[in-house]
Amino acid sequence: MDTVLLIICAVMLLVCTVLLIVLLAKKNDSAAGEAIELLRRETEERERAARAELNENLRASMSMMNENLSNRLAETDKSMMSKLELLNQNQYTASMKLENRIGTFSTENEQKLENIRATVEKRLNYIQEDNNKRLDEVRKIVDEKLQERMTQSFALVTERLEQVYKGLGEMQTLAVGVGDLKKVLSNVKTRGVLGEMQLGAIISEILAPEQYETNVVTVSNSRNPVEYAVKMPGGDGMSHVYLPIDAKFPSDAYYELMDAYDSGDAVRIKTAQDNLKMRIKGFAKDIKEKYISPPNTTDFAIMFLPTEGLYAEAVKLGLIETLQREYKVNMTGPSTMAAFLNSLQMGFRTLAIQKRSSEVWKVLGAVRTEFDKFQSVLEKAQDRIVKANNELDLLIGVRTRQIRSKLKNVTELPQEEAELYLPLNDESSIDI
Repeated sequence: MDTVLLIICAVMLLVCTVLLIVLLAKKNDSAAGEAIELLRRETEERERAARAELNENLRASMSMMNENLSNRLAETDKSMMSKLELLNQNQYTASMKLENRIGTFSTENEQKLENIRATVEKRLNYIQEDNNKRLDEVRKIVDEKLQERMTQSFALVTERLEQVYKGLGEMQTLAVGVGDLKKVLSNVKTRGVLGEMQLGAIISEILAPEQYETNVVTVSNSRNPVEYAVKMPGGDGMSHVYLPIDAKFPSDAYYELMDAYDSGDAVRIKTAQDNLKMRIKGFAKDIKEKYISPPNTTDFAIMFLPTEGLYAEAVKLGLIETLQREYKVNMTGPSTMAAFLNSLQMGFRTLAIQKRSSEVWKVLGAVRTEFDKFQSVLEKAQDRIVKANNELDLLIGVRTRQIRSKLKNVTELPQEEAELYLPLNDESSIDI
């Protein structure tokens, strides 16, 4: 390091010398040329010497530095080796301790795991045994419940199957009955009898027997009796006039229309409606010609359609006004027939009350006369009852006290002895 400082000082001295020469050269270029040359040469020689010395010093310094560095490295290597050996020894000691700790920990863990395994195994065995017992109990209960439920279910299914078989039998019977009904309804005469029976049931339920007749010939010199004729009050000396009622049942045309509705064919529906309309108009014409004959009958008649569906279709076709206008025939169904007969019954009752009103006033006058006589008789009877009551009060009060005062000193006899002296019949005894 001292050599380096020396070299630096020499270099600085050289620089200062060069600067001095430059300054002197500016003052006297011509006179000092030789001196400068000499100085330059001396300076070069000194520079060479300084360089040589500097090289030697550098070599020495480098040699010393290398030697010092080698020594330092050797010492460092020794120190590092010793420290590494110590570190390896400490690490080995620590690893041995750690290995011992791990071995101890592993042994303890194995022992604890073995204890835990044994405990868990015992618990699992206990739980398994308990679960098996409970499962057996549950299985028994479930088996019993299932057996009971299965028995009940089989009994219920058997009962339901019996009901189904019974229902099937009833359905078969019903099907046979429907077939028989279709056969009955396919016959024109049978359909007429069915409608006539239904009409008769309605009339007999609402009207009294003396208010209508059956199978009546309403037209003179005719052999066509009407099924039912209601006796209407007559005028001009006539006791009554007949209101003809006839049942008609065009079931074939009605069912044909229902089938057309189900098919949805507009042409078929129109044809069926026209057919039904023509059949009902034909019935109305027949009723007019056979049963309407004023003054023996009313100037109109009733045509009864046995089903509400048929009546509804006839109303839908607008036949009510047509039959009334063209044939003087009123069309009714089961419900409208009942309402019509009820209105007739109310009319009959009103007419009867009007006819008997004068008789009722006469009876009320006689009742009033007799009531005046009855009032006078009641007043006399009341006077007699008051007098009798006064006499009874006198007899019971005054007379009784006098008799008791007279008999006060008389000794009473026992009941048995009293009955011997004063025998009383059962009829004369009084129960109080």
